[in-house]
Amino acid sequence: MTVPEPFTTPDPQSVADSHIMDFARHVGMAGSDYAALHRWSVTDLAGFWGAVWEYFDIDADTPYEQVLAEERMPGARWFPGATLNYAHHALRNLADDAVAIIALDETGSGYEVTARRLRAQVASVAATLRDLGVGKGDRVVGYLPNTPHAIVAFLAAASLGAVWSVCGQDYAPKAAADRFAQLRPTVLIGADGYLFNATTHDRREATLELAGALPTLKATVLVDHVGLPWPSRAYPSPVVPWEDAVTRAEELTCTPVPFDHPLWVVYSSGTTGLPKGIVHGHGGVLLEHLKTLGLHSDLGPGDRLLWYTTTHWMMWNLVTSTLLTGATTCTYDGSPAPFAKPDVLWELAARHRVTVFGTSPQYLLGMAKFGIDPSVHDLSSIRVVGCTGSALPASAYPWVRHHVGDHVLLASISGGTDVVSGFAGSAPNTPVWPGELSAPHLGVALAAYDAEGFPIVDQVGELVVTRPMPSMPLYFWNDPDGTRYRDAYFSSYPGVWRHGDWITVTGHGSVIVHGRSDSTLNRNGVRLGSADIHDVVERLPEITEALVIGTEEPDGGYWMPLFVVLAAGVTLDDPLREKIKEAIRAGASPRHVPDEILEAPGIPHTRTGKKLEVPVKRLLQGAPAEQVVNPATVDAPDLIDHYARVGAERRGRST
Repeated sequence: MTVPEPFTTPDPQSVADSHIMDFARHVGMAGSDYAALHRWSVTDLAGFWGAVWEYFDIDADTPYEQVLAEERMPGARWFPGATLNYAHHALRNLADDAVAIIALDETGSGYEVTARRLRAQVASVAATLRDLGVGKGDRVVGYLPNTPHAIVAFLAAASLGAVWSVCGQDYAPKAAADRFAQLRPTVLIGADGYLFNATTHDRREATLELAGALPTLKATVLVDHVGLPWPSRAYPSPVVPWEDAVTRAEELTCTPVPFDHPLWVVYSSGTTGLPKGIVHGHGGVLLEHLKTLGLHSDLGPGDRLLWYTTTHWMMWNLVTSTLLTGATTCTYDGSPAPFAKPDVLWELAARHRVTVFGTSPQYLLGMAKFGIDPSVHDLSSIRVVGCTGSALPASAYPWVRHHVGDHVLLASISGGTDVVSGFAGSAPNTPVWPGELSAPHLGVALAAYDAEGFPIVDQVGELVVTRPMPSMPLYFWNDPDGTRYRDAYFSSYPGVWRHGDWITVTGHGSVIVHGRSDSTLNRNGVRLGSADIHDVVERLPEITEALVIGTEEPDGGYWMPLFVVLAAGVTLDDPLREKIKEAIRAGASPRHVPDEILEAPGIPHTRTGKKLEVPVKRLLQGAPAEQVVNPATVDAPDLIDHYARVGAERRGRST
C-alpha cells in the first residue's frame, strides 16, 4: 500500500540534538531510524531496559541481579535485588538554584519553587509524617488540587517508602472515601479549597467529612491554599497545619526500597462499583517515566512542561515525574479555559517559556470552534504540543500548525492509568500523520489482534501488548489472589495484555485509535470506532458535543443512536439531521450513519473527562442505574436518569 504523505517530518538538526538519538548512539544504533530502535526495544527487553537504566544513571543502593528474571504476564520480575527510591531520583538532577516547580492558576498569577526549597520542604514534611507514625508501606492520601503542595506531600511519602494516593477536590467526600478507605491510610493531607472559573470552591467541610470517613487516620494535615480559615471544631484525628509540617529544618534521607515496592495507588474511573486501586512500583515508574519523558518528550535540564491535569488523572503522576529529567514542571489550579480569560494557558506558556505544552483533544477542538487564537502570544519556546485523553482528530493538526506554530511537534498519545504511561505516541525522530499516533512507544510490544488472537495490520483490532512493561501494575489493592487483575487484562488472550481499545496498526507503522473496544459499534459484523463519528460531528458549529452508542437488542436487532448537545439557539430539525448524516457519510463512511439522531441535555463523563460510553450503552439496554454507574464518579450525575428514560422509551416502543 502507498504510504500517505506525513503532515510533518523530523527536522534533522533537532533529531541529531535529541535525547533519543543520544540514547541510540549510547546503544550502538546511531544510524538507525525509530522503527529499528523500536524493534530492538521489544525484541531484546533485557538489553533495552538495561540500557535505559545505564543511560539515565539509576542510582541504586544495591545492584540488580538481572534485568528480567521472569518474563510472564502477569507477574514479570524486573531487576530483582535492586533497591532504590523514586523520590531520590526526582530530587537529584536539579541544581539548587534551578526552578523545580512553577505554581500557576487561572488568574495568571504564580510563584516559583527552587530545587533547594523543594528539597527542604520534602525533608520537613517527611519528618512530620515520620513523627505521625508513617513508615515503609503505610499509606498517605491527599485531597488536594494541582499545586506544589501535592508534589511535596507525594515526594515526602515516597521518600519514606510509604504508599501515596491522591484525589482532586471536585470529588465529593464520599467518592474520595470510596477510594481512600480501601487503603486504610495513616495520614490525610487536605486543602481548604481550589479555584475554578473565577470561583473559590470551599472544601473545608468536605475535608472534615472525608477525615471522618477514614477511621484509620492518625492525623490530618490541613493546607492553606485559597486563604480560608479552618473551622475550630474538632477533627476525628489530631490536626497539623501545613505551615508547621513544611517549615522544619531537616535533612532529607530517602529510604531504599526494592524495585517492586509500591509507590502509589491510582484508580480506575469507578463507573461501576468501587474504583479499582491499581498499584505501581518505585522502579517500574522510574524507568518508564524516564523513557517516556526523557526520550519521547525529549525533556531535560532547561525545559519546562505545562500539562493541564487534575490530581486524580494519571497525567498528574506523569507531570510530577518531569522532575526526574531535571526539567521544570508547572502546576495549574483552575479551569483550562476560564470564562474571563479562555486562552490563559497559552498566555502562561508564553510568559514562562514553556517547551512542552500538554492538553486534550477537547481543549484544542474547543479553541478552534470558538475562534480563540493562541498565536497572539509568543509561543516560540513551545516545541511539543502533547495531547491525550481521547483520539485527536485529523482536523486539529492544521489548526495547531496555523495557530501555535509550524515548528511544533503535535504528539498525540494513547496510554492508560493501568500502566501510568503511554502505549503509542511520537518521538523527535518520527513523522506525524494527521489523526494517527506516529508509532508504538519504545519497549511497548504493541499489536492489534483479531477475535482469534492473531495480529492484523491495516484492520481494526484489539490493542494488545504481547511482552511485559516495567510499569504494568504490581497488583490491584485488595485482590489477594489476583483474580480481578487477571480478569481485567488477561481473560481474552491468556498471557497477553488486552487494554480495551480498538486500534489499527497501519502498514507504515503508525497507530490509529478508534475508541473503547467494549463500547465499539459492530454493525453487521463491521467494527466501527465511536471516535471516528465524534470527530466528524463535533466539527459542526451547531453541535457542542456528541455521543454515539451501539446496542444489541433482545430481538437480535442493533440500534445505533447518536446523541447531540446543541449550541445555543440551535434546533434539531430535519435539515440539521440531514446535515449531520451527510457529514458522517463524507467524513467517515455510510456505515457510520446512525439510526437516529437525538437531542441530549448533555454528555456524561468520568471525572477525568472520558465519555461514559459503556455505562450509557447499558442504561439504554435496561440495566439498573445503580448497577451501571456510581453517580459520585460522574461529572453530571443528573444525566444518568435522562439516558435511562431514553432506553425505557425505546424498549416500550419495541414491545
